[in-house]
Amino acid sequence: MKHTKKNCHSSGSNAIFAKIVMRKSSLLFSALIAFSGISKAQQQFTSADLVGQLNVITTMVPFLTISPDSRSAGMGDVGVALFNPDANSTHWNTANLAFATKKTGFSVSYAPWLRQLVDDVGFSYLSGYSKLGKNSAVSGSFRYFTLGNINFTDMEGNPTGSFNPNEFALDLGYTTRFSDNFAMGVNLRYIYSNIVGSGLRNGIDYTAGTSVAGDINMIYRNQLKIQGKRLKYNVGANIQNIGAKMTYSSREKRDFIPTNLKLGVGVNYEIDAHNEVNFYLDINKLLVPTRPYYLQNYDNTGDSINVGTGKPVLIGYDPNVGVVQGMAQSFYDAPGGFQEEIKEITPSFGMEYIYDKTFSIRSGLFYEAQTKGARQYLTLGMGLKFQSLTLDAAYLVPFRSRHPLQNQMRFSLLFDLAALSDQ
Repeated sequence: MKHTKKNCHSSGSNAIFAKIVMRKSSLLFSALIAFSGISKAQQQFTSADLVGQLNVITTMVPFLTISPDSRSAGMGDVGVALFNPDANSTHWNTANLAFATKKTGFSVSYAPWLRQLVDDVGFSYLSGYSKLGKNSAVSGSFRYFTLGNINFTDMEGNPTGSFNPNEFALDLGYTTRFSDNFAMGVNLRYIYSNIVGSGLRNGIDYTAGTSVAGDINMIYRNQLKIQGKRLKYNVGANIQNIGAKMTYSSREKRDFIPTNLKLGVGVNYEIDAHNEVNFYLDINKLLVPTRPYYLQNYDNTGDSINVGTGKPVLIGYDPNVGVVQGMAQSFYDAPGGFQEEIKEITPSFGMEYIYDKTFSIRSGLFYEAQTKGARQYLTLGMGLKFQSLTLDAAYLVPFRSRHPLQNQMRFSLLFDLAALSDQ
């Protein structure tokens, strides 16, 4: 059976097979470098020779790293230490909901994906929370990523059915204060990914991938007075997607999901009774192994094996480890050494001007190293609040590589209900 897609949808198939193509390209790239390096002694090849080489970290279900809401998306994808927490905090930092000033809130967001190429790929997000008194809150969210519709045909071109690749994650969270300034939260997550369909193809039995994961997060909030002006600051941290590896086939090796460390700081400055400005800085680091550089002896699995020892011959560390080991190893396993490790840290900057707590203007910058994916873009955003309803919008302008959300608006609707009487 061959698989084709109608002309109006043909570009959407790129999203389905991007992970497979990236993996094969990475293997081919490593193979070519290894082949060219055979002519010189292995002892002469060091980590310094790998600095500046393309080495993107790939994981399963990357949709978990998409910024779900337009407020943060308009500020360079910051969100770990936001002021005025809302329903979308269940993604960025559930602990922040312990300081929410409304008893209940929920939000709905939608982001079209690759809209310049296809019209049936998109990301949807629904989230909500409810306070349990002054100090605690429960939350939940549902995110859904659809990759469009694929039409199947046989070898003669006759239709044999269709398939809609899709992924989703369901979250439940809880947070509580431990003091007036400090709170911690946790999320539990069920992940489902079906991008290859089910059934036997080429001797491999494919099926949907599933996993369970969790987040651990915290936030500290305080304030200073400088020349009579109040300066608030937040410091937050979130380790996301700590969970089991996934696979689409029992014959494939299980791959890591995007376990990610987010650290953030936010500063709020009240200009006067009606004007204030927020500044944010987030730092992200994937806590999954970096692919090493294999030196020689490629076998039919794409790995480099020493015939004598049966172990890979490589610069870096073997990525075939457990989840906990992979998280620890991610801080020191880059084959290019410390210089490459630094490039795996991705900063984002954001600022937000708020007038009378009803109108906001936002901007931000996201920067990823050229050798680690080259996502580098400027974001713009705005928000308008009317009573309990807030409308947020965001717009993305890429600097280098094309981006699935470039040159298009995305929107979020936020509902905050019932102010707490004790806050």
